[in-house]
Amino acid sequence: MYMSENEIDPVCGMYVDKRQATFRSSFRERTYYFCSLPCKTQFEQDPAKYLGRIHESAGPHTGHHCC
Repeated sequence: MYMSENEIDPVCGMYVDKRQATFRSSFRERTYYFCSLPCKTQFEQDPAKYLGRIHESAGPHTGHHCC
């Protein structure tokens, strides 16, 4: 069974390689991965705000549109 190494940054919707992610945060016994420190910081200030989001278009980050 193939397991993806990508996770979606819950703040901006970018795909993040969890094997190489520098920015991580745990909430309710789950680890979340972030593309940048500003996304991690925003998440940690209000995790519930971001956990219900559904990103229709996520993909390679070309610039910080969230931070």
